[in-house]
Amino acid sequence: MRKNFMKKVVAGMLTAVMAFSLTACGGGDASTNDTAKEEGSSDVITVGFSQVGAESDWRTANSESMKSTFTKDNGYELIFDDAQQKQENQISAIRNFIQQDVDYIVLAPVTETGWDAVLGEAKQAGIPVIIVDRMVDVKDDSLYTAWVGSNFELEGKKAAAYLDAYMKAKNMKDMKLVNIQGTIGASAQIGRTKGLDDAVAANGWNLLDKTTGEFTQAKGQEVMQSFLKKYKKDINVVYCENDNEAFGAIDAIKAAGYEVGADKDMMVFSFDSTKEGLKKVQSGEITLNTECNPLHGPRVEAIIKQLENKETPEKKAYVDEEMFAHDDTVKSVTVDGKEYPVTVVTDEVMGARKY
Repeated sequence: MRKNFMKKVVAGMLTAVMAFSLTACGGGDASTNDTAKEEGSSDVITVGFSQVGAESDWRTANSESMKSTFTKDNGYELIFDDAQQKQENQISAIRNFIQQDVDYIVLAPVTETGWDAVLGEAKQAGIPVIIVDRMVDVKDDSLYTAWVGSNFELEGKKAAAYLDAYMKAKNMKDMKLVNIQGTIGASAQIGRTKGLDDAVAANGWNLLDKTTGEFTQAKGQEVMQSFLKKYKKDINVVYCENDNEAFGAIDAIKAAGYEVGADKDMMVFSFDSTKEGLKKVQSGEITLNTECNPLHGPRVEAIIKQLENKETPEKKAYVDEEMFAHDDTVKSVTVDGKEYPVTVVTDEVMGARKY
């Protein structure tokens, strides 16, 4: 039973008593009484959702998943807030949700740190907080009820394992990488960067440079232009930490007169596997795209239903994700003792893509 339900029941009972008193004195009617009953028995669940912003195709799909899940027809009122990639906006949004006495707060955090105080306020108000996508780093993990999202470090490890296997299959010995990172401090950036950095250290690869592209196409293009001016044709692998950065990098590479793709001047690796990203995998412009599934709406709803039924959801739930390649040079990779298949992007795969 959600936090506000008893408040609404009590309010409804008080309203009904007042209405009955007025009717007994000749001051009320049946329609007033019916309205009071309807208000008192309201079953709408109010969800406040603080979204990072709209910086990427992935983020747009994530927002749409939430909006299409938490609809009036499904019994919800969704209060959606776009933070425009600013943590201070998210903190303000959460405080507004608390003031509005929502039933649940859902947070897709900009960065991992800096949440202890405001999540403490939500806990004190008795409002469960569900974290989606990126993780929060708090001293007391009771400040949030559950988290659902991707294993970003595993994503990075899988991409690096594919690169290693691909190099060996093609007998590539000269590895010169650049890394266009995501927003610094975001869970996706931390995990994907670590996955690559660990592989660089283990394999002796030459990582020429790395800097943030902020998960946007414009910044990804700007960073790639800078890398090309500095290193020219020395670069042969571009590791982008999301699809939109990859799109920008590809534009910059082509504009500089180089060819993009396996067996060409530069290979591009990406994450997210949006429909547009997979189109570029199919065309060969992106060699590997490691999936990050954005469809968290139904997953968050499942957590809310558990809480409504007085059940305890998993504290952390990772989603299953795939790897998509242009060809079958590498059919699978093994990370931490587990094998992960690689799917070649075909027309059938594209037709089945939902985002």
